[in-house]
Amino acid sequence: MVAKKKANSKRAEQFANDAERSKADILAVATEEFALNGLSGARVDAIADRTRTSKRMIYYYFGSKEGLYRAVLEKAYGDIRALDSRQNSESNDPVEAIRRIIDVTFDYDETHPNFISLVTVENIHRGRNIEQLPSIKERNASVIRTLSAIVDRGAKAGQFRADVNPVDLHLLISALCVFRVSNRFTFGKIFGIDLSDAKIRKRQKKMILEAVLRYLAP
Repeated sequence: MVAKKKANSKRAEQFANDAERSKADILAVATEEFALNGLSGARVDAIADRTRTSKRMIYYYFGSKEGLYRAVLEKAYGDIRALDSRQNSESNDPVEAIRRIIDVTFDYDETHPNFISLVTVENIHRGRNIEQLPSIKERNASVIRTLSAIVDRGAKAGQFRADVNPVDLHLLISALCVFRVSNRFTFGKIFGIDLSDAKIRKRQKKMILEAVLRYLAP
């Protein structure tokens, strides 16, 4: 009897692990599909063809195409916020903390163009799906709290001005880092510049840091 219970428990655990792996595969492929084709253009059939599952199982896991899209958004925003949380910014000098946040944001956006495409897609839909995901609001509130604490420490140390709105600061950093990725093709064609070039990346990351620090200067 004990052996049978152990066997059943092991099978249940294996089933749960297989389901989690399957969902992870689906989310990875769906991220590419939605980033490339948007919500309306993405096809669940195409996602099923590229994963180890069926269209029926995708609907079983996520309920609908829109449910899958919202799960993709939730994971995408969760990944970058999880990266932010590992920076330990509160223990750093305020200027160093800002530098590290810019480093992380710049490098993440540069290496995750699908994330930028998903943000663009969701803006086309006027944020209607993000509005239904309170977890994204909660996660992003953490970066505002972090920036607020950094600005407060910097102001007390005489390094930063005291009237900085942390949401404005987040907007400034995000705008400068995101534009390079979201507009890399049009900007590149118009001005004959390859924004992925290592020297240009290094120069522009330095420019963003200097711009933000000058904005913060007392």
